[in-house]
Order: sequence, then structure tokens, then C-alpha cells
Amino acid sequence: MARQQNVVFQGFTAPRKSYLGRAIAKRACEHRMRTPHALNIRAHYVRMPHLEEAWVAAQYTPGGAGKCLRKYADFALLVLCELLLDRSTESMRCMFMVLMERRYGKTLTVFGTQYSQMDCHQRLGSGVNADAIMDRIIHNTVWVEIGTYNMREHIALASA
Repeated sequence: MARQQNVVFQGFTAPRKSYLGRAIAKRACEHRMRTPHALNIRAHYVRMPHLEEAWVAAQYTPGGAGKCLRKYADFALLVLCELLLDRSTESMRCMFMVLMERRYGKTLTVFGTQYSQMDCHQRLGSGVNADAIMDRIIHNTVWVEIGTYNMREHIALASA
């Protein structure tokens, strides 16, 4: 957070991407770290499928879409795991674009994904929105590849 850089943890299933993201959020809260534009220290962890559920539900409430965007845009640190686990809808891509635009350069985001940069772009539809979203994710972001094998499988085999 002190270096004002986002982080993407990219790797095979179960190499502890979510664990690392939550650990960063916990450490940020313990040390009361904040971004210059954030009014508080709030950190939040959410899985992309749950963010999509919240977005869909918000659209059925008057003013809900705006509230949903403000909520996730205002966290000083947002940990967003399982990035693009499911193919995104047009509505979700538009929301994600606005969310990344609002967060860009103001707050920090930690992403967890199984997909490379090129694969993320394709899963976003490979169009102009995909370009814009990836532009906001890639710039000022440290991309960390953290594993090529399934830790759950490794642990299960070791204990068998």
C-alpha cells in the first residue's frame, strides 16, 4: 500500500491466492494503512461470483446500482478473488469497467485469478471494454505468478 501498487496473484487452482489477498487486507488494517484518497482504512474481501450476485440484486432496488458501485469503489483496499472465474455478462463487464475506473489511482485492489493477462482479456470479451478494464488492471500493478500445481491435490496425495 505504501508503494500505491495493485497486486494480481495469478496461478493454478489452490495455490493460496485468496489466503495471500486476505493476509494483505488484514495487515493493512492492523497497521492502519490507507491510500491518500481513502477516507478510512476499510478493507474488503469478495469473490467475483459474489460481486456479480450483489450487482444483479442491486439492479432491482431503486438507486441500488449506484450504491453497489460506491460501496466497492470506496474501500481503501479491495481483495477481489476468482477474477473472471465465470464468463462475464455485458452488464457485469460494464459495472466492472466503472468500478475499476473509480478505483484507479485512488484505492488499491488485490486480484486473485487463474488466468494470464491474455486469458483475462479474452474472458472479458476481447472488445473495447476488455481493453479499458485490462488497462486499469495492468498499469500500476504487480503481477505475481504463484504456482503451477494444485495444492489441494498435493496435500490430499501426501496425506493418503
